[in-house]
Order: sequence, then C-alpha cells, then structure tokens
Amino acid sequence: MANHKSALKRIRQSERRRKRNQHARSGMRTQIKRFLQSLEAGDADAAQTQFRLTERTVRKAASSGLIPKKRADRQLGRLARRLNAMGQ
Repeated sequence: MANHKSALKRIRQSERRRKRNQHARSGMRTQIKRFLQSLEAGDADAAQTQFRLTERTVRKAASSGLIPKKRADRQLGRLARRLNAMGQ
C-alpha cells in the first residue's frame, strides 16, 4: 500500500482513468458488434448508418489515445471493405 499522500492520490486517479477507459473501450466494441450484426442481417441502409456511428466511435477513441490511430485506421478499413463487399 502507498505511504505518501501523493501516491494515494495517484492510485485514486489511476483507478478513475482505468474505469473511464474501460467504459469507452467497451462502448467501442459494442458499436463494432452492432455494425457486424447489421451486416449479417443484410440490411444495407442499416449497415451504412451503423458504419457511420462505428467510425465516429472508433475515431473518437483513437483521438483520445484509447487506441492507436493506426489500429483505428486498420479496423475501419476492414469494416469498410466488408460493407462495400455487401453492396456488390
């Protein structure tokens, strides 16, 4: 256990940030799953709408430092490819 007052504060801060990051990461993953479900359902309009929401969520996570920007680009590229393949 921490002995210094500042160390105790850092523990509290770290826990708050961990919970915030965990919540944001979970929301991002949920949004990706919703998009994939709309793809599987075969509804192009719903999939397009879900993709826009997913892109916004993933880019926001990347800009806040939750995930690396290159990982966000890669994930969105793969999802966009699946969306485009569905349209053909």
